[in-house]
Amino acid sequence: MGPEKFYAYRLTGQGLPYSPSYPRKPVGPTQLNESLKSEVRDSPNCPFVSPFDSETYTTLSSGASPSSLEDCSSFNQSGSSNIVQIGGTQYMKNALLDIETTLMGPDDEVSTPMNHLSGQTRWAQAQQLTYEPTGSDLVHPQAVYGPRYSLSNNNNNNNLKQLLIACASALAGNKINEFEVLVGHARAVVSINGDPIQRLGAYMVEGLVARRELSGSHIYQALKCREPLGKDLLSYMHILYEICPYLKFGYMAANGAIAEACRNEDRIHIIDFQIAQGTQWMTLLQALAARPGGPPHVRITGIDDPVSKYARGDCLEVVGKRLEMVSQKFNIPIEFHPLPVYAPFVTKEMLDVKPGETLAVNFPFQLHHMADESVDVNNPRDEQLRMVKSLSPKVVTLVEQESNTNTAAFFPRFVEVLDYYSAMFESLDATLARDRRDRINVEQHCLARDIVNIIACEGKERVERHELFGKWRSRLTMAGFKQYPLSSYVNSVIRNLLKCYSEHYTLIEKDGAMFLGWKDRNLVAASAWH
Repeated sequence: MGPEKFYAYRLTGQGLPYSPSYPRKPVGPTQLNESLKSEVRDSPNCPFVSPFDSETYTTLSSGASPSSLEDCSSFNQSGSSNIVQIGGTQYMKNALLDIETTLMGPDDEVSTPMNHLSGQTRWAQAQQLTYEPTGSDLVHPQAVYGPRYSLSNNNNNNNLKQLLIACASALAGNKINEFEVLVGHARAVVSINGDPIQRLGAYMVEGLVARRELSGSHIYQALKCREPLGKDLLSYMHILYEICPYLKFGYMAANGAIAEACRNEDRIHIIDFQIAQGTQWMTLLQALAARPGGPPHVRITGIDDPVSKYARGDCLEVVGKRLEMVSQKFNIPIEFHPLPVYAPFVTKEMLDVKPGETLAVNFPFQLHHMADESVDVNNPRDEQLRMVKSLSPKVVTLVEQESNTNTAAFFPRFVEVLDYYSAMFESLDATLARDRRDRINVEQHCLARDIVNIIACEGKERVERHELFGKWRSRLTMAGFKQYPLSSYVNSVIRNLLKCYSEHYTLIEKDGAMFLGWKDRNLVAASAWH
């Protein structure tokens, strides 16, 4: 689900061993299948505003920014305002700062979550760092498509799931005539305004049609909707950040592990393999500045591809300016090292690790975009882990979607996508009304491109290659890492955060990792290594 990952723009590169997770300038396909064009454009339930206009691709790894809203208030589902309001966001800012301050304080001063500061103090501290878009900048709605049919009960929802599975089964078996009939039935009952399964089904049907008609890069190119302006993308990611806790969970787990590992260090070097807007580090830096005995010297290496300024709104210099503001405001020495390089091409020399630095490396919803041995004989995924291990980091944090779509064949991969995103789309219903246009924009620009890429593409063109935690654990262990224990205190603060959302969110701690889920489905896994 990235952050700016759960959630960023992606384009596959011609002739490159890896398809990066950020935008490049549009390069349209040389030719598109006319029947697909006609079918997609003519469908009254087509979920894409303008399927062939652009090459932009949005995912849940693009990072979002927190806002400054009140404590645990109910979400406004009925208003017409474009401002998304949910209490979990302000609580998250408070909780992040509380985690990091507590973990870096003296051992005998650990207090219960959020109780050692008054409400007024916590509010004042949280208000000091707000660089993100708010207010009227939040939403720029796209077109809305209405449903042709209605599915109003669980039985019908299960029927639609079975219909989608039947479509995929027919396609996997090359039963094209049967597939055409089944897809026709599916098109009649999916809608981006409907129940979660209807909305998800709208994007899955388009992915199936794309897979049938095209292959490789043509599939990938054909289903791009009109690329939003940079500020619009930030708005969509901002909304996603607020309406569900997936990105907050990743921030908390990673920052908590880094805060604990570096609590007594004087020189800290953080390498962020997807710096995005840099907002993840604001509360950690604020807590470091207030550390007993004085703040450490902090160097942050921010890795981002050379053209992701489209998503960020500017080049990496904007991140440096934000960090400079934090340095001046809280009197903490911060050095920023921008590295505009595609993550797979980062070398040890580029990172310029200096003697005496305590190193922390952050992988936020990023590693799954790297090709592995099933795609590239050079195995960039494991190669990068070995390179990071050679740096001898004090802690490495990994946050990834808990899904199995990397090496699975098409049909089981389709069933996995259906199960995973059914839970995610259902969770969005808990805080954002179905008739809100901002919900449509969030699902279309932050989730749908992942879904279509997983279903329709193969080989190097498929950049969404998630793995379960067990597989990540094997990769990290083979690279020489050992698990770093996660803080039970961080766990307790995250549990309190989830109370601001729905009772159906779950937090499980097992195998040395934390898993955030919806009902009985784990969706995000966080772990730490050294």
